[in-house]
Amino acid sequence: MTPGHGIRPQSDTAHARATLDKAAAENFPVAPAFLPRAWRDGLTAVYGYARLVDDIGDGDLAPGGRDAVLLGLDPAAVDDRLAMLDAFEADLLRVFGGTDGPPRHPLLLALQPVVRDHGLTPEPFLGLIEANRQDQRVARYGTYADLLAYCELSANPVGRLVLSLTGTSTPERIRRSDAVCTALQIAEHLQDVAEDLGRDRIYLPAEDMRRFHVAEADLKAPSAGASVRALVAFEAERARELLNEGTPLVGSVHGRLRLLLAGFVGGGRAALRAVTAAGFDVLPGPPKPTRSGLLREVAAVLRTAPRKG
Repeated sequence: MTPGHGIRPQSDTAHARATLDKAAAENFPVAPAFLPRAWRDGLTAVYGYARLVDDIGDGDLAPGGRDAVLLGLDPAAVDDRLAMLDAFEADLLRVFGGTDGPPRHPLLLALQPVVRDHGLTPEPFLGLIEANRQDQRVARYGTYADLLAYCELSANPVGRLVLSLTGTSTPERIRRSDAVCTALQIAEHLQDVAEDLGRDRIYLPAEDMRRFHVAEADLKAPSAGASVRALVAFEAERARELLNEGTPLVGSVHGRLRLLLAGFVGGGRAALRAVTAAGFDVLPGPPKPTRSGLLREVAAVLRTAPRKG
């Protein structure tokens, strides 16, 4: 039997569940229980896709090569990230009606009815794959504009998918959503400076590092000196401004979607507040917001987001 076809072995279901369970570690709620079931199912399927493609690009797949086998490759190919991303893209095309059968990976098989029911297009999914290909080729970003272009691939498609899943996509909402998603990506990069450096990646723009007199060696210290802290504070303020630019998105929708989007914005604000509370010293490890801190930020977004419509 071709991998991924026919009846799903229990082990494959558990394998997919392990990826979905990573949602608990995110800065924002992925598919909270207050949403309608159809939205939760759609958001969970999209999260599973996004988490898996990031795990491929970061080399964070479960050991044993099961994901490679599910995608039709030899288990040893699990360490060839570009080959895995190519196979993953081929499986994505099966989601959108490829001629060689249904998707092979259980997370992509789960995505297929969501794509069909909501009329989703391939472009945002392909953007996430391309972002991870870029991670294999590009380890440093010269300018802030370069970083924003990367976020256009790595982060903004997720917000656009949320709007499409909920039937609320408009050009203005897409613009606001892009600002929120880019801010969330930058906040995550700030939290993960040390972890990213361990992968030989730096998402702090080189032009800003020069401006604040920060060398790569400074990022390898056990704790941040004054120059690194000033740089992180500068980038955090940029992310905060983007969140403020995107916050009117929350007020442009109603009901439970308003609460979900407030969760995204509040999650970003809480992450940045945690970075600030750490004195902008992100080198010992990722500063993480508390649950109470997250809830306070979400409540503040709901109080202050201007209502429209």
